[in-house]
Amino acid sequence: MESCDWVGLDACSPLGSEGRGYFKKGLVSRVDKNLFCFVSVSQVTMEAGGLPLELWRMILGYLHLPDLGRCSLVCRAWRDLILSLDRTRWRQLCLGCIECRHPNWPNQPDVEPESWREAFKQHYLASKTWTKNAAILETSVCFSLFRRRRTRRTLSVGPGHEFHSLGSALAMASLFDRILLFPGMHEEQGEVILKVPVEIVGHGKLGEVALLASIDQQCSTMRLCNLVFMPAWFSPFMFKTTSGHVQFDNCNFENGHIQVHGPGTCQVKFCSFKNTHVFLHNVPLCVLENCEFVGSENNSVTVEGHPSSEKNWAYAYLLGLIKSSPSVLPTEDSDSLMSLDLESRDQAWSPRTCGIVIEGSQSPTSPASSSPKAGSQEAEVGSDVERVARTPDSSDGGLSPSGEDEDEDQLTYRLSYQVQGPRPVLGGSFLGPPLPGASIQLPSCLVLNSLQQELQKDREAMALASSVQGCLIRKCLFRDGKGGVFVCSYGRAKMERNVFRNLTYAVRCIHNSKIIMLRNHIHHCRASGIFLRLEGGGLIAGNNIYHNAEAGVDIRKKSNPLILCNQIHHGLRSGIVVLGNGKGIIRNNQIFSNKEAGIYILYHGNPVVSQNHIFRGHAAGIAVNENGRGLITENVIRENQWGGVDIRRGGVPVLRSNLICFGYSDGVVVGDEGKGLIEGNTIYANKGCGVWMMSSSLPHVTSNHVSYNGLYGVAVFSQKDGSGEFPGGHGAQESFSEDGDAILWETELEKDEDPLRRPVTVALVESNSVNHNGASGLYVQSSEALHVITNVIHANGDRGITVAQSSQLTRVANNSISCNRQSGVKVEAQCKVELRGNGIYDNRGHGIITKGDSTVVIENDIIGNRGSGLQLLPTSDTKESLRCDKL
Repeated sequence: MESCDWVGLDACSPLGSEGRGYFKKGLVSRVDKNLFCFVSVSQVTMEAGGLPLELWRMILGYLHLPDLGRCSLVCRAWRDLILSLDRTRWRQLCLGCIECRHPNWPNQPDVEPESWREAFKQHYLASKTWTKNAAILETSVCFSLFRRRRTRRTLSVGPGHEFHSLGSALAMASLFDRILLFPGMHEEQGEVILKVPVEIVGHGKLGEVALLASIDQQCSTMRLCNLVFMPAWFSPFMFKTTSGHVQFDNCNFENGHIQVHGPGTCQVKFCSFKNTHVFLHNVPLCVLENCEFVGSENNSVTVEGHPSSEKNWAYAYLLGLIKSSPSVLPTEDSDSLMSLDLESRDQAWSPRTCGIVIEGSQSPTSPASSSPKAGSQEAEVGSDVERVARTPDSSDGGLSPSGEDEDEDQLTYRLSYQVQGPRPVLGGSFLGPPLPGASIQLPSCLVLNSLQQELQKDREAMALASSVQGCLIRKCLFRDGKGGVFVCSYGRAKMERNVFRNLTYAVRCIHNSKIIMLRNHIHHCRASGIFLRLEGGGLIAGNNIYHNAEAGVDIRKKSNPLILCNQIHHGLRSGIVVLGNGKGIIRNNQIFSNKEAGIYILYHGNPVVSQNHIFRGHAAGIAVNENGRGLITENVIRENQWGGVDIRRGGVPVLRSNLICFGYSDGVVVGDEGKGLIEGNTIYANKGCGVWMMSSSLPHVTSNHVSYNGLYGVAVFSQKDGSGEFPGGHGAQESFSEDGDAILWETELEKDEDPLRRPVTVALVESNSVNHNGASGLYVQSSEALHVITNVIHANGDRGITVAQSSQLTRVANNSISCNRQSGVKVEAQCKVELRGNGIYDNRGHGIITKGDSTVVIENDIIGNRGSGLQLLPTSDTKESLRCDKL
């Protein structure tokens, strides 16, 4: 590349003070090698009567790079004129340079850069990095005592030129000489050892000069440009260095290996790697930029070992070059990954506090009422309930005409009992009756934050995103091979704006290594997109991960990454899988349209899943199976084909303050041996049940808002749901072992106890608001004990509570059961049920209907129901049915 004066173009001038002095005096301006124009500063200003600017641009468009730099020093008007040539002359110079390709190659070669001049300038400055230690080296040469400036020689290699082989030219080369290889095949029969800093450049177009050699760099610095590298017959290594700095520009590498050991460094730009492996061991800093990796049979890039504490001379220059380049961190204008189907990202999450309201026309999150609390002192009817409004109700026995208006849903009761209401939930203004056929519009408080907003809130994440250590890979393309980037054994790597496609996997991070992945595209991998195991970690933020055959992100064996503001979608299996004591923070992501669970937690996986949008999945939104754990909080889980959250086979999550809505099946499914705390969630407008529980499960369901679901609000069944062992879409044949190894997660259990979980020995449903569901508020058909305590069950489409089967005791205590379309409570025969301390008001049917042989009805308030307060059907043997009850 020609040297130029960048003083007028915001860079340092390599010409020295002599050339600049002429322009200060306004005496001379060199326009061509053989043409000098003597002008004064006043004569070169673009006056109104002078030549048109278009003509000046046409004239200056013929200048070469050095002349453009000099002309920009004449005056401000000329400088502005030079800068205005960005889309013409600067574009020609950039594309015509043999040392670089299109600035957006290889990922977006059809997209023009924001500034051709700036792109050309950045490459020009980067191409000179290898010579930054020239002054240091030349002072050690005794000939510098003569104070004669050392001129760089150009040594020509090729048939008919000064040297016939690269080896012979190197034997005669001095410091920083340029070796020019002319078109042809240059083959070295022995290992080439470089002991003197030189520049080796191919003459002509890329592909015309091929070099078959094994090069061992033992000097401090060197540069190779415009060459095609192939391995020699005796070694697969095309190049290796252990301490120096090497710079590759516009080269092709085929079927070999490149090896850099720390404290050595490398800078690689606009290079193509075909079935070539780049191995970086303990490197303090290496930069791979605008490169293409194709057809690798193994990993394309391997980063191994912790970055060396010993650093060579080039480390500071590379670090400064990285920091001076345009930032890849997103801004509010450029961060568009998170705007797929959301209207705004300006507002952060704002969970809303709420009480319990028994009112059909208002949201159950408005503070108005409370339900009886277990163990509270019972009071008289007159002081217990203040009736605000009352309308006639229908009864279970068909006492109401079918066409009667439903104004009774407007009833509101303020109870004197002070109880623990639901925790703050998401979407408080979202809970009115869903409109048939209307599009789903989330309120502004539920939109996702942008990546920039999240990084501004999280200083540690911002510091991590801004850091550079080990290997920096940016704007590269990895395609059509086995592996992309493999980071192992305490390695460090940062990947920005890369594309990984049609690989077996994109990135693997293992053995205490750390990766930083910002704004990459990862798609059509034959296995997982990003794989972390054995305490791997780092930051995965702002990436677009889609159409992968396995999980988009796979976290195992104590790995603990921060997964932030990504789009993970259209996977052929799950979006994110956490297993084998894997951890991680999964926050503010869009996870949608995956064929299996959006997030799948199993085998003692224990992540923190918060503030994500998980929607339109073909299976469950979140599945927790096989002793999986996790804290799942403040997520929007909607429009999934199976349960919004599916908990089975010993899963023990904490599910708190989530909005689970518009699902095509149930809101929350707690299957075989499922456990966990389900607290403070809004479960709304799902086509199935709000909460579906198997009798073999032991969940603690508390302080939730369960409303407008198509079937039961809460259903407890003995039998399985008939959808297979894994309704989340995970069949029993699925194996999570790696490379065929057996799964031995059980031997690696962590013993830490989660303080959020309290021991539960009986399935417990307490302090929930269950209203406006299509069938009964609570339906029980179970063979195990169940406690139903201090719930508000209101205005459901069938009965308030139906107990169809209960071979063990179902305890229903201190609940408010009101305004349901049929009776308040119905107990079938041979059911063991205790009804104690409940308020049963204004139901359309009878207050209580019982056929149960062992039903205990004690100290209930049964007031204002359309039918009888208590109906005892034949064959019932209700014990103490009228003890202290108020009818």
